[in-house]
Amino acid sequence: MSAASTRRDELLAIAGERFATQGYKFTTVRDIADAAGILSGSLYHHFDSKESMVDELLRDFQDQLFGQYDEILASDDDARTKLERAFRVSFEAIENHPHEVAIFQNDADHLGRLDGFGYLADRNAQSRQVWITLLEEGVASGVLRADLDITLTYRFIRDTVWVAVRWYRPGGGLTHTEVADQYVRILLDGIATDGRGARAATVSRPRKRK
Repeated sequence: MSAASTRRDELLAIAGERFATQGYKFTTVRDIADAAGILSGSLYHHFDSKESMVDELLRDFQDQLFGQYDEILASDDDARTKLERAFRVSFEAIENHPHEVAIFQNDADHLGRLDGFGYLADRNAQSRQVWITLLEEGVASGVLRADLDITLTYRFIRDTVWVAVRWYRPGGGLTHTEVADQYVRILLDGIATDGRGARAATVSRPRKRK
């Protein structure tokens, strides 16, 4: 890798950190240049604009993530194994690409209104279809309950997995794989001890006053 390519990657990483922590809308080219210790004009030797920087960050990250999802969907694994793998891939993304995940979570709506970023809505729809497919396979195979609300369950997964980028820190008490495994057990096995869930479901409701 050439020195120019290495420097470009360093600048892109700095931009990603700025976008993730300050927000894309509130980060200027000058902010990125100052963090890199260069003049604003020097940044344009490597990138056309702030938009091109965030576009490269998100495209590369999502190409890799959805490539992994596609491999899971196409595999011969059973339904539960596919779900487990999807959770692990998602948390691996949070581990390895926290800035890209944060940018997508925080700024996808804004970026989606800009020219050239229509693919973000497409990726969002693709992510939904990945999880819907995995859940439907789970129901069809008997791994998941037949009365499961697929859409609601997908929303639960979406809103609990990706928000973890706000609190998960590499090197903390749990690895990303351990966190993923906990999520799998909570979703698929529940958090009640044996018998408690069934008993709770049969508790009688308070009688209405006459």
